[in-house]
Amino acid sequence: MQYISTRGAAPVLPFAETMLTGLARDGGLYVPETVPVLTPAEIAALEGASYEEAAFRVMQPFVAESFSETELREAIRRAYQGFGHPARAPLVQLAPGHHLLELFHGPTLAFKDFAMQLIGQLFQIALAREGRRITIVGATSGDTGSAAIEAFRGLPNVDVFILYPHGRVSEVQRRQMTTPDEANVHALAISGTFDDAQARLKDLFNDHDFRDGVGLAGVNSINWARVLAQVVYYFTAAVSLGAPHRAVSFTVPTGNFGDIFAGSIARRMGLPIDRLVVATNQNDILDRALRTGEYSVGRVEPSMSPSMDIQVSSNFERALFAAYGGDGRAVAQLMEELKSGAFTISQGALDQLRDEFASGRVSEAETLATIARVRAQTGQVVCPHTAVGIEVADRNRVPGTPMITLATAHPAKFPDAVEQAIGIRPALPPHMARLGELPERVTRVENDSAALKSLILERRTA
Repeated sequence: MQYISTRGAAPVLPFAETMLTGLARDGGLYVPETVPVLTPAEIAALEGASYEEAAFRVMQPFVAESFSETELREAIRRAYQGFGHPARAPLVQLAPGHHLLELFHGPTLAFKDFAMQLIGQLFQIALAREGRRITIVGATSGDTGSAAIEAFRGLPNVDVFILYPHGRVSEVQRRQMTTPDEANVHALAISGTFDDAQARLKDLFNDHDFRDGVGLAGVNSINWARVLAQVVYYFTAAVSLGAPHRAVSFTVPTGNFGDIFAGSIARRMGLPIDRLVVATNQNDILDRALRTGEYSVGRVEPSMSPSMDIQVSSNFERALFAAYGGDGRAVAQLMEELKSGAFTISQGALDQLRDEFASGRVSEAETLATIARVRAQTGQVVCPHTAVGIEVADRNRVPGTPMITLATAHPAKFPDAVEQAIGIRPALPPHMARLGELPERVTRVENDSAALKSLILERRTA
């Protein structure tokens, strides 16, 4: 299995090097040259398998040349042993034909743990094998950063620098990043928005001298391994509701498009997915792009679902690459136009995207109303991101086809929004109960690439 860049001008790499590289040297994102297809019998055989076994069977064709069966199985076992639910990603019925896929039972209470815990294990194997040390730099709108720090804290071969937008994440999200005391992790609060943090991250990767000098690696959803790990729970959820013998649909609250793109890969692998629905908050560039064909960057509006407060969705580039028939030059041209703030999707590519994805937008008032409605009707308390997904899912449900909404975070990560909606402030799980008492360690940085490079060079372990 080889991996190619969405912009068509970077080296073709095997899985392990793709994972360690993150962003391609031409600025593009890596995707598999071909997507392996599972037969209906292979999909049906996942029924009753543990999550770990399903993860091995789904992921193994993508990584076989880079990791042995023993290495992959052990990495998967270690990645999920600390999750707080034996099913890892359990389904909970909200209403007839509508289910929540709970993805918040990992150590940092968000769906990012499914990928980050696994690639932390795979990084360890690959780095130990090659005797390498790397510098991980990530940008986060809230959950990726805490999941990355949890996965890589204290590891001997890695320095971790996480950029988050100052004042634009929840208190729990911030404290998950700023309270770990291991010397190899650094929380950096950048002036501006998540899009600014993501842009500075790409600046670092595109400075090839700096990139090579510090051994730069990325764990944002630009990293293909992140997307691949998230493919697994689409299979486990669908099979538990009758796949491959009947189709299911998924609604995904998303800002950077990585989680729903994983659903697209699952579909290409043979999973019978009827609808993939993009759910956005008021920062609705994805919904606008799918409705109008105009991908136009607006101003980021802070919301009660801050992990979705994004206007430049990096993983959408992977969807564009598929919609343009794998034409890297066309994608590179669109990304060049995006530097001016907008591009227009061709009609043919837009038709392809609309065939694959539906979408919807949810206001702040609708988010609060959905949290309250779900609590009153089902007793379930959901986070604001999940509420965005539920509201859009209800608009897109089709009789006879089960709808699965991804519950992306624990409600206690966003207690202010939940309390505003239902008057109840959800408590953190016992293992995080003292989070608010721990001292914080954070560095403020300006929205400036040169300053960021200097800080990393100063703080990293030589």
